[in-house]
Amino acid sequence: MLRRFHGVSRRGLSTALTFDKTGVPVDVLKVSKVSKSAVGAGQIGLKMLAAPLNTSDFNMIEGTYGIKANLPATGGNEGVAVITEIGSGVNNLKKDDWVIPASPGFGTWCEEKVVSSTDVIKVSNDIPAVYASTMSVNPSTAYRLLRDFVKLKPGDVIMQNGANSMVGLATIQMAREMGVKTINIVRSDRPNIDETLSLLANYGGDINIPDTYVGTPEFKEILKEMSPCQLAFNCVGGNVVVDMARSLPSGATIVTYGGMSKKSVHIPGDILTDKKLNLEGFWMSSWNDKASDEDRTIMLEEIASMIRMKKLTFLYELCDFDDYEYALKKYNSDFKLRKVVFNMEYPDRMKEHDAKDEAAYKIFS
Repeated sequence: MLRRFHGVSRRGLSTALTFDKTGVPVDVLKVSKVSKSAVGAGQIGLKMLAAPLNTSDFNMIEGTYGIKANLPATGGNEGVAVITEIGSGVNNLKKDDWVIPASPGFGTWCEEKVVSSTDVIKVSNDIPAVYASTMSVNPSTAYRLLRDFVKLKPGDVIMQNGANSMVGLATIQMAREMGVKTINIVRSDRPNIDETLSLLANYGGDINIPDTYVGTPEFKEILKEMSPCQLAFNCVGGNVVVDMARSLPSGATIVTYGGMSKKSVHIPGDILTDKKLNLEGFWMSSWNDKASDEDRTIMLEEIASMIRMKKLTFLYELCDFDDYEYALKKYNSDFKLRKVVFNMEYPDRMKEHDAKDEAAYKIFS
């Protein structure tokens, strides 16, 4: 049984959530006191500021993720840290810089750590830490989806399911800035679905509908009034993807980047042959492996700029790191709209970073 811990690291020990074997997260995760290593040549010392709880984190703990953890391991793939110490030979970073992991398996669910300077990417420290901690997965996925498959121009239309996810909300806002209209689909089994659809509208979504509306005659009438939708994103799977495919024009592209319903994507042969649809897949980790440092830096700087100008926002719930049991409970709750993020700062520094999007948040206050 996991036990709550209290306080910051003492006597050279840093607290971390670790696992020695893969399995059910609540069974294999444990609180560990880790000795703080000396910072050697080419290394940097870090103090973690914030780290989100993502599906990929728990998939890695379960052993079902596409990348396997090197056991024993610290949980958490994503987060932001401040550099507290610089080792000899490190010239591209300095103390007080903010950095994020360069690759998965970093182990962000901890207070402090020492890593190679090549294991991190420098990011802006003039945006809220909670936002910086989440830039590399969900907003980056939305950024790539909108740029890597179809060359979009103002007035174009995209369609997406799972629109209330963090990727979906980022897609709506980024598309809005590009002048691209969005058709946003959410699962109809959500409670308070009207509030969810209103949230999407507040973020700039053009057409916001439950999945039961896709494929209806009324939906087809809406599509007639818009430019042909040549690009669609799928993170849910199941029958809604078939309904989306039937509504798309010939030659359109469907990109799958997730499977939240754990249902397969089965597109009937007549749709593929009649419409000549392009079915693509996307995984952010794979893109990162192939991308140049320059391309990653440009992407992250553009995302940070949107955050800085408040053109990219999301709903989140900060949970103190020492109350991780509550954070796990919130993460596992059904139909949540807020991103659950560990706050490693003590006791009040994160308050200055608590910049919620009030226009969207007011529905749920």
